[in-house]
Amino acid sequence: MDKKFDSGKKRSLKARYEAQKIAFAPVVFQAVRLLRDLNILKVLEAAGKTGLKTEDISEQTGVSCYGVTVLCETGLSQDVLEMKDDCYVLTRVGHFLLNDELTKVNMDFIHDVCYEGLFRLDQAIAEEKPAGLEVFGRWPTIYEALSHLPAKAQKSWFAFDHFYSDTAFPEALPHVFSLKPQSLLDIGANTGKFAIQCVLHDPDVHVMMMDLPGQLAKAQENIVAQGVTDRITPYPICDLLDPKSEFPGGFDAVWMSQFLVCFSEDQILSLLERAKDALAPQGNVFILDTYWDRQQYEIAAYCLINSSPYFTAMANGNSRMYRFSKIEELVKRAGLRIESVDDGLGTGHTLIRCRANDPSGNE
Repeated sequence: MDKKFDSGKKRSLKARYEAQKIAFAPVVFQAVRLLRDLNILKVLEAAGKTGLKTEDISEQTGVSCYGVTVLCETGLSQDVLEMKDDCYVLTRVGHFLLNDELTKVNMDFIHDVCYEGLFRLDQAIAEEKPAGLEVFGRWPTIYEALSHLPAKAQKSWFAFDHFYSDTAFPEALPHVFSLKPQSLLDIGANTGKFAIQCVLHDPDVHVMMMDLPGQLAKAQENIVAQGVTDRITPYPICDLLDPKSEFPGGFDAVWMSQFLVCFSEDQILSLLERAKDALAPQGNVFILDTYWDRQQYEIAAYCLINSSPYFTAMANGNSRMYRFSKIEELVKRAGLRIESVDDGLGTGHTLIRCRANDPSGNE
């Protein structure tokens, strides 16, 4: 058999090529990001199927012919661009890099928040501390740092966070308010978006937001702007992770959105136990999050899995994007039982509703 046509050799060559893509991934990322940010992709989109020559791209963008050549040739290698008659033409991949909100949010987040810090991923894994966060300053976790991050990093962090949560809120609200809660504790309230949507959705509910003082200050600004301060109360807490730090109690609903993935398994267990204790009789704990093993599409699972190194290097050093089965296990260990699970809310979210186990042992 002619070795040129050996299928095993072809598979090995393809695998080796894929390995080189990983080896050069940081180079490709930065070059393609500049294709976007220097408006090269934009002028090529406007040029349509005929494309543009190097000199024309340079003239329209102000980037030197040398710079255009270096960046566009990387674009060719990654199927962002193709070449026709010495002209560069935007491909479908290039179109998504330029226009797709998911891609934009992810790319900005990786560059502005994660890129430099990920260089210390090995240290973060060894120490189980966010060693990469030191590129911005010295904080124990990124959550204390949020209000102090550089403006661009802060903007990209919140854009990333809100992109993955905001689309799920309108779809989650009917599930929560079908049970007619009069009081709701929003743990990890962030900018107050969910709390505001709650009181606008139901005129009878009162929401208490619990978060770090710095976060609540920002949330309070949004609440004042919406004119709903009479039904939303801030509850600052300096150390959510202190197991002796009890949560306020007597709530019909306890809400946690994109919250538990920010912590280690032991910390999640403690948070769930205290969330259970914050419930009124017959109250419900709602957990809204993205689990990579419950995604309909491979692209969603890919994005979620590869967000975990951010938590390791930048956020807190010991959390990750969890599988549903792990959260399910921790819910049960906390003395809660799952009443319902709703998948496919917003951008791949799952809403879990839990209630405290009957003290008698009956479920």
